[in-house]
Amino acid sequence: MQKIIRIGTRDSQLALWQANKVRKEFTELGYESEIVPIKSVGDIVLDKPLYEMGITGVFTKNLDIAMLNGDIDIAVHSLKDVPTALPEGIVQAAVLKRANYNDILVLKDTEEFFGQPNATIATGSLRRKAMWLNRYPTHKVVDLRGNVNTRLQKLENNDWNGAVFAAAGLERIGIRPAGAVNLSWMIPAPAQGAIMIAALEKDNYVLDACEQLNHHETKVCVGIEREFLRLLEGGCTAPIGALAYVDAKTEEINFKGVLLKKDGTKKISVTKTAVLGKHHLLAKDCADYVINRGGKELMLEDIEGESSVTHKVFSTKKLSEIQKKVLPNTIGIEDSDFIKIRFNRIPPKVMKCELENVVITSQNGVEAILNSFTKNELKFKNIFCVGRRTKKLIENRIGAVTHVAKNALKLAEYIAKKTDIKEVTYFCSNLRMDVFPTYLKANEIIVNEVEAYKTMLSSEKITDDVSGVLFYSPSGIESYLQENTTDKIAFCIGETTAKEARKHFDSVEVANLPSVESLLELVKTYFKEK
Repeated sequence: MQKIIRIGTRDSQLALWQANKVRKEFTELGYESEIVPIKSVGDIVLDKPLYEMGITGVFTKNLDIAMLNGDIDIAVHSLKDVPTALPEGIVQAAVLKRANYNDILVLKDTEEFFGQPNATIATGSLRRKAMWLNRYPTHKVVDLRGNVNTRLQKLENNDWNGAVFAAAGLERIGIRPAGAVNLSWMIPAPAQGAIMIAALEKDNYVLDACEQLNHHETKVCVGIEREFLRLLEGGCTAPIGALAYVDAKTEEINFKGVLLKKDGTKKISVTKTAVLGKHHLLAKDCADYVINRGGKELMLEDIEGESSVTHKVFSTKKLSEIQKKVLPNTIGIEDSDFIKIRFNRIPPKVMKCELENVVITSQNGVEAILNSFTKNELKFKNIFCVGRRTKKLIENRIGAVTHVAKNALKLAEYIAKKTDIKEVTYFCSNLRMDVFPTYLKANEIIVNEVEAYKTMLSSEKITDDVSGVLFYSPSGIESYLQENTTDKIAFCIGETTAKEARKHFDSVEVANLPSVESLLELVKTYFKEK
């Protein structure tokens, strides 16, 4: 039976149009497929500019997670929304032929305001804002968010002179207004107008299908643009434009790029050509040109302009320097491990016989097992675990994983309902959650618990000027309360932690996704509103 390719997409009109285009092309090639709509953070949070949200892949992250969890086989994106570094295990499977890459101005009334000192233009793009102000420094630029239909309606309802859109988006769904003005002077976002398909690196069937949709010329051009973006270390928070296109007569790639100060007062531009096939250093040469003419200093000016600390937060778990850099300089962060882990010596008799069904619900559990035994001493037939990172660690250090679930309850439900297992060996902490063993015992499954490690509380007093505290588990909250007050904002990694926090804190915020990165993004977004 032929595999049905599940196409993940945002549920906006434009995103669905793009997904259906991919589905149509699959059909023409003889592949079966279906559409699976998924909401993104960028669709849910509509009350602030994209560049203030501080999320890498604001329109792509939820689709990435759905793919890694096995809910979809591919994700269809506007390539300009995709971060230059894809998550581990996900690859660019195809780029479709590019549509109109230009920006256009949709007018409210007439073009007369172009010659006047006062005018108001709307856009949610930092690049478009900077380029507009560079050309029209006396104009005012206001924020505009939402899908294309929502933005057109906001333009109609407000006293603005016009709003800037990507031409491809309006043209694809047939709603480009007749009087829209082509902004040929505005260098587009890297990969604007291109549709990209992402897939799992290990899914050869899907990769083979997607490869047949690839448009080589588009792939080459947008690859140069995105490499230019990556080398300048820019993203949603840097005003960077890039455009590469092939001159059919000369078979040369023409490139033009730009980096601007956020307020449009400074601009560094670059133009260069390279013969198709000998273009591999084109992006680097252009990025070096911008950097050598003050590009780094220009970006640093924007960073230093926002560098004074206005809020302080405390993480109850040690963070890496890379993780801390997710937060802007306006948010100061301190950290300490409020939970300490001590591995127990697991009795040798536990491994005397083969363990048919082993359950490990954390990376600490994996490390604790390997602290007592070598890989060769472990006799595990089936391994069940919680979390993608735990699965990866098990497969790297111990062996194959039979099944992975999002959380302990989902794993318990799978074992009870989808298997005929009657007994499991559960490697856990002394402070483990009750949900897993309770559910299995209620379904008459024997749970042999092995206390592999101890979770110990290690609280410390934090300073009064801290506005918010980052929590990663109910145990972390318990530890915090030993030394500290609850007159802070509790930023929680997930709903289980938030449930405990609500018993003590008046103000509780929960991350959209259960990851450290998402929690830090929540902190950034929260304080941007203040």
